Amino acid sequence: MSRRSLSPDGITPELMLRAYSIGVFPMAESSHDPWLYWIEPRQRGIIPLDKLHISRSLQKLIRADQFEIRINADFNTLVEACANARETTWISHRLRSLYSALHEQGFAHSVETYFNNELVGGLFGIALGGAFFGESMFHKKTDASKLALAFLVARLIKGKFRLLDTQFITPHLAGLGAIEIDRAAYLTHLDQALMSEADFFAFDESNTHQGKKILTILNEAKTGSSN
Repeated sequence: MSRRSLSPDGITPELMLRAYSIGVFPMAESSHDPWLYWIEPRQRGIIPLDKLHISRSLQKLIRADQFEIRINADFNTLVEACANARETTWISHRLRSLYSALHEQGFAHSVETYFNNELVGGLFGIALGGAFFGESMFHKKTDASKLALAFLVARLIKGKFRLLDTQFITPHLAGLGAIEIDRAAYLTHLDQALMSEADFFAFDESNTHQGKKILTILNEAKTGSSN
C-alpha cells in the first residue's frame, strides 16, 4: 500500500519521524526520482530480538574478531554503499539527504563492517524510542552484513529496544529469523516500543573480545537471562 507525496519539497526529517511513528516509511522509484512514496505494508517484516538466527559459520566469524565493527564512523558513505549495491535503488538522492539530516540529529545510525580498514559491509536505520527501523544493508565480503546485523541486535538488546523493523521480509532476512506480522499486530508492537525508553549507545564500545560479548548477549536473550 503506497501513496505518492503531493509536495516532495515539503518532506522534512521531522515529517519522516512522524511517519515512522505511525507505521509509514518513504521510498523512491530510482536514485534520481524527486518524488517519495509513503509505504504502509499490509504485512510487515520484523526480527524478534530474541530470535536472531546465528549459523555455526557466523558464530565462528563473530568469535574470530577478524572484522572491525564501527558505529556511525562514516554514515553517508555507508548509505551510498547500500544505494550502489543494487542496479536500481529506492534510496534516492533526496532520501540520502534526509537520512543524513536525521543522522546529524541523532536519529539515524550506521553499523559498519571493516576488513583491513576497508568498508566491506554494514547497515543503517532509524532509532526512535525503543524501535529501530532498518533501512538497508550491503556487503562486499561474505557475511559482512550478517555480522553487522548480529552486532546491531546485540546493541539493541543491551539498549532495551523492543522492536527491530525490517519493513519487508526477504529469503535472506527470513534465514536470519525475520517473520511477517499483519499491520494491526505491527502497530501494537510499534506503540509499545515508542512508549519505552531505550539507549542506542548503552553497549560497551570496548574492542576487547567484542565477538565474545556479542554472542553472550544474543545467547542470554534467547534463554531469557539477559539483564
